[in-house]
Amino acid sequence: MIASIRLENFKNFVKERLGLGPFTVIVGANASGKSNIRDAFRFLHGIGRGYALAEIFGGKYGPGGQVEWGPIRGAANEMARFGHESFSIVTRLKGLNGTKGSIQHMIEVGIGDGAEFRVNREKLAKASDETTYTSHPPGSDPVREQGDDDHLLLRMGKTRGQKGLGKRLAVRSDRPALTQIQSAKSAIRAFKAEAQAISESFASMRFLDLVPDRMRQPSFPGQSVLGDSGENLPTVLQGICADDRRRETLAEWTRELTPMDVKDFEFPVDPTTGRIGLAIRETNNRAAYGASDGTLRFLAMMAALLGPDPARLYFFEEIENGIHPSRLHLLVDLIETQTTKSGLQVVTTTHSSELLTMMSDNTFNDASVVCRLPDAAEAIIRPVSELPRAEKLRKSQGLGRLLASGWMEDALAFTESEDPE
Repeated sequence: MIASIRLENFKNFVKERLGLGPFTVIVGANASGKSNIRDAFRFLHGIGRGYALAEIFGGKYGPGGQVEWGPIRGAANEMARFGHESFSIVTRLKGLNGTKGSIQHMIEVGIGDGAEFRVNREKLAKASDETTYTSHPPGSDPVREQGDDDHLLLRMGKTRGQKGLGKRLAVRSDRPALTQIQSAKSAIRAFKAEAQAISESFASMRFLDLVPDRMRQPSFPGQSVLGDSGENLPTVLQGICADDRRRETLAEWTRELTPMDVKDFEFPVDPTTGRIGLAIRETNNRAAYGASDGTLRFLAMMAALLGPDPARLYFFEEIENGIHPSRLHLLVDLIETQTTKSGLQVVTTTHSSELLTMMSDNTFNDASVVCRLPDAAEAIIRPVSELPRAEKLRKSQGLGRLLASGWMEDALAFTESEDPE
């Protein structure tokens, strides 16, 4: 589980930390920096997929020219805050492979004059300060330790009975060391396992941007993975419905969401193409073949969260899109229930005041606001619970009202402008 990420000179953040829980809600005005947080998660996801830095930022294409990975928004020189030639992201994870304690990964990426990317520094260490590897060992000479232009020189952690840091390892500087030491012959097995566990956590992310027209399209048989735009929804739901208990769970949630008296789900096969469609059967025996946009979005999110092999982390932008305000509580209930029960994480941005009103105490503690102060280009991130009198005002007025009135931004502007003396 990712416990927090810290962004230093990444896009419009100077040095900001975002704490995460099972269900993390991010609010903020347009152009405040919420999508930049999504880009930071995509950067981590690209690391987990084993891509080079140029591929993470510029996109990766298959041998036939097909897009395997879309580029991160912005030009190369826009990845670091204006006037800076590098940025860093520090990620703290806990509970990896059922272990206690936490582990922290730090990577600093430099941007050269030719818009090429290079790893300047990288470190992996436990909360107990036990180092797995570092490119700048404490007390060392950074120039001597850094290596040449094409390589980064790592110092591995110490083994039993060893004083100081262990052997050196040269890795390519055009891609993160995290995914390189897993195949390094000189790295000990325990270090490889730690690096692999973090890489797998980064790789197990999904960024769903659901498009109703894509979800309405029939699927080829055997497609069991929901596409980023909602492709393959019929066959993914078909796989879930193979389990009677999950089938009934889908029906119950859909009955709550819509006026439809849902009895069952059907998956008709087109005799010409062999593709599989989706129909919702009601108790009056009427079959609906054209569900509304909101119903499809809700079904797709259920398919993602209830499926047999969910990702460890889902990132949604404006998750309330297409959901009627009076039914939004069902989506909040679904996410809070599944994240608690299954151990997965959901991070979402939202402009919905209704969603803030409905979330539980635990989700409230994991909600953050992103804000650009007046006359400032940089953004700040603060937990909503730490705003002045937030808990009291939440109970008396409701967070939704506070969001809609702009109180959160006003409270931040007031607290951040206070003289610390």
